[in-house]
Amino acid sequence: MDAKRDWVERYLVLLRTQRKLSPHTTAAYGRDLAELVAATPNAADWSGVTHFDIRRLAATLHGRGLDPRSIARKLSSWRGFFAWLGRQVTLAENPVDGVRAPKRAKSLPKALSVDDAVHLVAPPSRPTAGPEPTELCDRAMFELLYSSGLRVSELAGLDLAYAKEAAGWIDRAAGEVVVTGKGGKMRRVPVGAHALAALDAWLAVRPAARDGSAALFLSARATRVSPRVVQLRLKAHARRAGTAVDVHPHVLRHSFASHLLQSSGDLRAVQELLGHASIASTQVYTKLDFQHLAQVYDQAHPRARRKT
Repeated sequence: MDAKRDWVERYLVLLRTQRKLSPHTTAAYGRDLAELVAATPNAADWSGVTHFDIRRLAATLHGRGLDPRSIARKLSSWRGFFAWLGRQVTLAENPVDGVRAPKRAKSLPKALSVDDAVHLVAPPSRPTAGPEPTELCDRAMFELLYSSGLRVSELAGLDLAYAKEAAGWIDRAAGEVVVTGKGGKMRRVPVGAHALAALDAWLAVRPAARDGSAALFLSARATRVSPRVVQLRLKAHARRAGTAVDVHPHVLRHSFASHLLQSSGDLRAVQELLGHASIASTQVYTKLDFQHLAQVYDQAHPRARRKT
C-alpha cells in the first residue's frame, strides 16, 4: 500500500512541477488516485491491479449512483497515471485501457407548452402602428421556426425562391419550405397559415440585400442573417414576452415535434418533417409528455385505474 502511495505522490509532483497543472486540478487527480488505492487493497503494488479490478470499481461507482461524467473523469485520471507509470516500471498492460464509463442518459429536449409557444411567436394582441422591418423579420423567422420545425442553420440559409445554388427556399405557391439538412438531405416541409402571413408581411418591406444575395432573412446591415443573430434576437424577444424559460431556436424545433407528435401520434411523419435519418433520433420526443400518455392510458385502457 505504501509503495502505491509513493508512486502516486511522485506522479502528483510531476503534475504540479512539470505539467504546471493548477492546485485544484492536481488535488482532483490526488483524490481519484487515493480512491483507487483504497479500492485495491489486495494489490501490494500497482502491477497487481488488473483490468478486472478497474471494471469492477467502475461498476461499483455506477451502482452507487455516481454520474457517468464523474466516472469518466476518474477513468481518465487513472488511465493517465498508468500510462506514466508504464514508462517508469514494467507493467503487463494499462489496466484502464478498454474500460468505458456507463453511457450518459440522454437529456430530454425542452419543449414549450402549446400556449407558451403560440404566445411567443404570435404578434402582440395590440400591435404598435407601423412595426419596424426588423420586427416583421423577427416575427416571420420565429413563426417559421415553430411552424416547420427548422434547424436555425436551415432557416438562415433560406433564399427568396428556387435557384440552382440555393440551399433552401420558400415555395410560396405550394405553402412549403424546402431546406437542405444534415448530410445534404433535402426535404419539403409545410408552412402554416400564420407563418405564411408573417412571411408576406416581411417580404412587403424587405430591403434589397447589400451583398446582392437572395437571402430570405436579413440582418440589420441588410446581409444574410446568421444563426447566431437569430439566437440572440429570439432570446431577447422571449424575455420581452415574459417567457419563463431560456428560449433558443432549437426549443421551437423541439416544441414543433412534441406538439405535432402529441396531436397525431405519427412518429414516422414527424421523423420526415424533422429530417432525422434514424427513427431513434425522433423517438426521444415520445418521452416528452409522459403525463399526457398516462392520462390517455387511464381513460382508454380497460384495466386502468380510474378515478371516480
